[in-house]
Amino acid sequence: MPFSLYQLSVPLFTRGLNNLSGVLRKGEAHAEAKKLDQAALLAFRLYPDMFNFTRQIQVAADAAKGCVARLAGIEPPVYEDNERTFAELLARVDKTIAYISGFKAAQIDDSEKHDSEKRPIVLKLRAGEMTFTAEDFLLGFAQPNFYFHVTTAYDILRHNGVELGKRDFLGWK
Repeated sequence: MPFSLYQLSVPLFTRGLNNLSGVLRKGEAHAEAKKLDQAALLAFRLYPDMFNFTRQIQVAADAAKGCVARLAGIEPPVYEDNERTFAELLARVDKTIAYISGFKAAQIDDSEKHDSEKRPIVLKLRAGEMTFTAEDFLLGFAQPNFYFHVTTAYDILRHNGVELGKRDFLGWK
């Protein structure tokens, strides 16, 4: 059974972002319970050349909204990247969920031409332009990028003693 670009993007990013919200809430509760400085936890990074926790959340949200917007053929909104607290990061994730949830399958899947997965997507990156088919962009770039940053954010909190498990990452109750 073939899957559409919509089915492989909006529901998966929404689920991942909802799970990330749960992880953020546990991180915030841990910081409050242990009387930790939120700023120190949000600035933590696993290795000096890696993004800090706050930036991991920002990039994960950007990956989701950017992918869905580009699959629909529009430019994604730009967020300011000015979050300084867990509450502000949660608001960013919630805003991203609301944004991507507003897309309909017809905006992403071109049912008349049956070739929406072959549409070109051009990214302008610091290193230059990259051109993908929509399918390669989603499956080979956007999803791996999203999950890399969600996983790294999870790992940062786990490394700092937040009681998280696989169920939190996967969203299992």
